[in-house]
Amino acid sequence: MSADVPQAAAGRVAGLYGILDPSAVIREGGDPEGLLDGALAEALAGGCRLVQYRDKVAYPRLMLSRAGRFARACKAAGALFLVNDRLDIAILSGADGCHLGQDDLPLPAARRVAPPGFLLGASTHNVPEAVRAREEGADYIGVGAVFRTMSKGDAPEPGGPRLVAEVAAAVAIPVVAISGITRDNVREVIRAGAAAFAVISDLFSGPGVRGRTEEFLRIWETEKARP
Repeated sequence: MSADVPQAAAGRVAGLYGILDPSAVIREGGDPEGLLDGALAEALAGGCRLVQYRDKVAYPRLMLSRAGRFARACKAAGALFLVNDRLDIAILSGADGCHLGQDDLPLPAARRVAPPGFLLGASTHNVPEAVRAREEGADYIGVGAVFRTMSKGDAPEPGGPRLVAEVAAAVAIPVVAISGITRDNVREVIRAGAAAFAVISDLFSGPGVRGRTEEFLRIWETEKARP
């Protein structure tokens, strides 16, 4: 872990990692901003304390406006807030960190411009990528695809819980399982060693976000208590 990032902050990358993506939240005929703010408020009220804003469509001005609101809401709830891909948006919005993909800014370059205490995560697809990301200063590792998903058209072939176990054994930083995770299969990735699990559709699609948040967290707590 990089020296200027508090270990306690990276240690908070645990449990439910909610990915707030407008494509999962915004419904035809609804107010986009109201739906996004409402979904986030429900997740936070349900106990989610780790949120990433992911947006592949919005213009930077709109992304910054949204990220600023989301950052303030998460801070008020005591939750970590991360931005996907866009380091500039993350820093300007007051986010706690940024999650970088394989085609985004290299981790060493991102670290040079990130403020002290800023978390940097990295998406990886196998053990070599995960080890390299750790060596380059990632504070946590995202690994996937674990299961098939409809939210990312270019996702690699799923590696299943075994991929999670292999990466978790290879790096001594939190590992976040990504892709296709639902309440039906989340136990598998927790048992494989995931420190956290990223969820988009099965958390944020449609009404009832708070209830689904609480259900995911109940599963997490139950699995953590297993001998």
